[in-house]
Amino acid sequence: MKIDLTDTTASKINNALVQGRRALGAPAVGMVLTLVIVTDEEHAYDALKAANEASREHPSRKLVVIKRVSRSPRDRAQARLDAEVRVGADAGAGETVVLRLYGDVIDHAQSVVLPLLLPDAPVVVWWPVASPVDPEKDPLGALGQRRVTDTYAAEDPLAELSSRAANYSPGDTDLAWARITPWRSMLAAALDQQPDVEVLSAEVEGEGYNPSGELLAMWLADRLGVTARRTVSDGPGLTAVRLETKAGVITLDRPDGSLATLSMRGQPDRSVALKRRDTAELLAEELRRLDPDLIYESALKYGVERLGEPVPATPAAAAPDATEQPAGEPTEQAEERPAPAKKASGKKAAGK
Repeated sequence: MKIDLTDTTASKINNALVQGRRALGAPAVGMVLTLVIVTDEEHAYDALKAANEASREHPSRKLVVIKRVSRSPRDRAQARLDAEVRVGADAGAGETVVLRLYGDVIDHAQSVVLPLLLPDAPVVVWWPVASPVDPEKDPLGALGQRRVTDTYAAEDPLAELSSRAANYSPGDTDLAWARITPWRSMLAAALDQQPDVEVLSAEVEGEGYNPSGELLAMWLADRLGVTARRTVSDGPGLTAVRLETKAGVITLDRPDGSLATLSMRGQPDRSVALKRRDTAELLAEELRRLDPDLIYESALKYGVERLGEPVPATPAAAAPDATEQPAGEPTEQAEERPAPAKKASGKKAAGK
């Protein structure tokens, strides 16, 4: 069910949501969060499609904020708000409001969104493209407990990573970080099978302009206390990780973006599923936990400019186990950072 509202207000939009639910015979809300999507007209369809798929796991009210820049000074002086209210099958699991802002109201988008937030429910703000320099200080970002960006969509991903590190605030996260969760889990599990192995260096191979490669290298350098370098391949995405140890090389190789081969000394090669995930799966992962992601913060602040440089002999603290943790899950070891061990194990490499 769709309801179009032209030159409307937040109050009329709320009334349309209530009428839509009643028309469907479902007056109860039953949603767990509000997802605010800040995008442009070009990317709105794909972003909303991903959000609707993610809402099957996280029923939510989705507010899509599209700022329509007027061409003439006369049009820019005329403030207007148009809305499209969707409930039922057209809105996934939850409700959707597409907000198109014109004129001066563009500069006050937070005043439009605020009355539409679900009461007593967390707020997540997502920028599929063109994220602000400091998401927490952005007027819309200030409304959210969790702020999701995507460095992969930036024109200069490496500069964007540096900007994210300089302006990091608890609650910030990135879909480029979510993309490497399966890699981190697999590498941690591999090292746990050889707990006495000492890692000497790491290499991450992947296509250029893919910040997930830099994030994975920074995570390895930060958690294992080794030199990590980034090399470029033809892709797709990340293609290999090599860990140089005193017992030989541990290799996780994925040349086709789907199936990877794990190789280590003393064990037969094993094929493991390591499929590239779509945006809906990445978004759903980030919505599972809404507390600050300490592992992401530590890896991000390691600094992309330090990749390939020697690091101090003291390795980073270990995480509790090699299993994949949900985004942002803090660990006792990561918070306390106990005295480091001499040997780097997979437990050190565990994160999220």
